[in-house]
Amino acid sequence: MTPAPARFTLYSRSYCHLCDDMLTALNALQSTAQPFTVDVIDVDADPALVARFDELVPVLYGDLAAPELCHYFLDAAAVRAYLASDHLSPG
Repeated sequence: MTPAPARFTLYSRSYCHLCDDMLTALNALQSTAQPFTVDVIDVDADPALVARFDELVPVLYGDLAAPELCHYFLDAAAVRAYLASDHLSPG
């Protein structure tokens, strides 16, 4: 049985070149052996998210219950470690 793809959450904003760069770099790490999905959340759509992240965007999470993987720039090593870990909950 093939495990479900990993899921990332990227807190972003539409006019942010760092956000675009992080999404591009993250997608470049995807492979058929380690597929994943990315939910891109616009922080400007929610005042609570602006209050939480504002100048930190982009912010990347694997598990929303765990600390962030990185912000500003993609930490490829952290992403690879997350993908290699047992990050998926039994379903």
